[in-house]
Amino acid sequence: MAYVGLVPGEYSSGARTRPRGLTKAGNSSVRRVLFEAAWNYRHPAKIDAYKLEHMPKDIPQEAKDIAWKAQLRLCKRYRTLLARNKKSQVAITAVARELLGFIWAIARVVSTSEPLAPA
Repeated sequence: MAYVGLVPGEYSSGARTRPRGLTKAGNSSVRRVLFEAAWNYRHPAKIDAYKLEHMPKDIPQEAKDIAWKAQLRLCKRYRTLLARNKKSQVAITAVARELLGFIWAIARVVSTSEPLAPA
């Protein structure tokens, strides 16, 4: 998360510590794509017929389970933050940060399982 710049910044001088916004370190293109993906969690979690039909068949079941867990958690997280009167941009930033964690978890599962067939 720090590599992409989705961690809170901090300014420290002596005994005084002042929080800052996101550090925005790292790759801005990756950060932009994460924010665009995070906006999809405004909608309820579901898997429609189109997605089932066009989903690649060689994805490990463990990765699918993590993805579904992410879908449920991030949709709930977005709605919870809005219910607490947070701005939608703040909620999306929190969702994007958690989404990156789920992407990392799926990458670990896929990298340890059998290699995927080339597309």
